[in-house]
Amino acid sequence: MSRGLPIGVFDSGVGGLTVLRALRAALPHESFVYLGDTARLPYGTKSPGTISRYALQAAGLLVQRGIKLLVVACNTASAVAIDDLRAAFPGLPVVGVVEPGAAAAARASVSGRIAVIGTESTIRGGAYSRAIAALRGDAVVSGRACPLFVALAEEGWLDGPIPEAVAREYLATLVADVDALVLGCTHFPLLAGAIRRVVGPALAIVDSAETTAVAVAEQLAAHGLLASVAASSGAIAADCVMLATDGRERFARVGSGFLGMPLSAEGVELVDL
Repeated sequence: MSRGLPIGVFDSGVGGLTVLRALRAALPHESFVYLGDTARLPYGTKSPGTISRYALQAAGLLVQRGIKLLVVACNTASAVAIDDLRAAFPGLPVVGVVEPGAAAAARASVSGRIAVIGTESTIRGGAYSRAIAALRGDAVVSGRACPLFVALAEEGWLDGPIPEAVAREYLATLVADVDALVLGCTHFPLLAGAIRRVVGPALAIVDSAETTAVAVAEQLAAHGLLASVAASSGAIAADCVMLATDGRERFARVGSGFLGMPLSAEGVELVDL
């Protein structure tokens, strides 16, 4: 497996671009192929069987593109389908967002009382609770689905009275007796400012995008797959291929905010799963 091959990243839509943003910052010499399954989003309200099927199809397309490592930049798919993905592609390192986020939360919490927010499927499935419990036997994990955060992030309503009011409604009771909060959805880092103002300065906020980037770097190093400095061009058109299954104009418009840099619709390739 060549060091010069790209890293594959997929999500149900544009939320995973926050993970890609963290990956590009942590691994500036790597190239990437990002797939947003925008025709079938959101994954968070689907059944486990459907989520696994969609995840396997998305991963299969990226494998066909010749990737050297797969990043499941979707909390829902990571929570439901990570074992199926590793079984289906046994020679491919697969990194999800749940395990790194859980490990970071276990380290950040002093009391062991941790809250997780995410989509309905992520919270209902309990993947974060299990992953945290495996690392800390004393942990007490509470969770809440926060679907309106997804809509706010995609509409660009990141600050002001509306996102703060929604954050207060979701979080005021949830974080009353915890000392760590896991942002268990890739949309939620965009609302970190509003969330911080509601929960206060003392609470540790764990961003699964940043922790996943660290885990990917460790996996690349462990498998001898880190790209050389010469492999990096530094230009988005050259170092990151963007794929979507529908709506490339919306993907580019909304995704620009998630990635933190402008994307053009013409630069998004439509694919069929």
